[in-house]
Amino acid sequence: MAILAGLLTFVSTLLALALRRLLRRRAPTTAAAAGFFHPYTNDGGGGERVLWCAVRAVQELCPGLPCAIFTGDADASPDGLSTRALDRFGVRLLRPPQVVHLNRRKWIEASTYPRFTMIGQSLGSVYLAWEALNKFTPQFYFDTSGYAFTYPLARLFGCKVICYTHYPTISSDMVERVKQRNSMYNNNSRISGSIWLSRCKILYYTIFSWLYGLVGSCAHLVMVNSSWTRSHIVNTWKVPERTKRVYPPCDTSALQMLPLERSTTPPILISVAQFRPEKAHGLQLEAFALALQRLDSDFLKPKLQFVGSCRNKEDLERLQKLQNRSTELHIDEFVEFHKDVSYRSCYRTVVKNFSPHFLFLVINSIGCNRDLVQLLGGAIAGLHSMTDEHFGISVVEYMAAAAIPIAHKSAGPMMDIVLDEDGHQTGFLASEKEEFAEAILEVLRMPEPERREMAAAARNRAQRFSEQRFHKDFTEAVRPVLLGQA
Repeated sequence: MAILAGLLTFVSTLLALALRRLLRRRAPTTAAAAGFFHPYTNDGGGGERVLWCAVRAVQELCPGLPCAIFTGDADASPDGLSTRALDRFGVRLLRPPQVVHLNRRKWIEASTYPRFTMIGQSLGSVYLAWEALNKFTPQFYFDTSGYAFTYPLARLFGCKVICYTHYPTISSDMVERVKQRNSMYNNNSRISGSIWLSRCKILYYTIFSWLYGLVGSCAHLVMVNSSWTRSHIVNTWKVPERTKRVYPPCDTSALQMLPLERSTTPPILISVAQFRPEKAHGLQLEAFALALQRLDSDFLKPKLQFVGSCRNKEDLERLQKLQNRSTELHIDEFVEFHKDVSYRSCYRTVVKNFSPHFLFLVINSIGCNRDLVQLLGGAIAGLHSMTDEHFGISVVEYMAAAAIPIAHKSAGPMMDIVLDEDGHQTGFLASEKEEFAEAILEVLRMPEPERREMAAAARNRAQRFSEQRFHKDFTEAVRPVLLGQA
């Protein structure tokens, strides 16, 4: 392995020198601008919220610095993106960004690489970045989508490289699971069941991890979204002095206005997550069934509401299997499934005009996209069971909505979110079915004043992950690079 690493280093150095000489002849002069490499500007998730909050922060810090978006969305336009940022995320940009259209986005799509997907997408991102930087070369290159293999190229083009990393493309945990031959969503049973295939995958992961560390270390500034992500990035990229933890912006202002009081006829538990395999909905269902078995007969039976979206046919099949499993466990009358529920686009207007005492009555009478907020506003607890969730925005949303979180005891929820606030417990952590069931029972048996006290502490804790906190921490991190301060 040492010989292979040395050979790769030597070859990489030769290629870098050759490419630098080529770029000196061909590369356009860098423009005094900030370019955001975000090929998918319509995904609607937390990554897109980070993008628009970051653009706004840069515009406020450097009013004279133009911002450009590198996107593969053919219908994207400056005014359209500015309107989307406001309508979808409530982020008002100071001015519309420039748009640089990319035509080679297919090279970063997972479907392009049935095998060796990680390395395929990573090399494909370099090809896409080559197109981007030849079309427009900004002074500051921001990566908000996790394409670390583009950093050496951006530096060769003369850019200052700044990234916001939501999660490591590869981590030591992933390698360890392959070594232990654990079958999971990213290590199928065919590989875990074979010693030879497992050894081949370990070699693949080891080489990729080394390359990932090499390219990641090219960033001038690294921002990460959680303590767990930071520990893995520092371990792999080895630039701790350039790595800053900046919690992602969670828009919880609407949820913070929901009343602490909850109806317990019946008590409702909620689970908000896409129906993806890593979200481990089955564990929640099994734990809920166990809790129902152990619940005292004089207690009112609770309900569990699964709320999530389906991206494709596989997700729909996964949802159907959950429904079938609830029937097999004889708990289907206590389980509800809500698919593709919207948040609420006009909720911000409502919270500005009504006090919390009348708010819940109001949200039940208005006719605009009210489903998810209403569901969260009726829950006494929220379930989360993904192993190594890098952050856990859904857990923050539970806490802001005053639904006591019962989250997986790992990564973001354990290290950053479900922690005591001013000496008060804010929720529960669990990893096995028994632990989740016991936590559910503890919430159900909790006296109402005690539940409200814990819910209030959780809500206070959630304020640490606001857009205002992101703006402050992000600005402090990028100021030395953008303004050239020491």
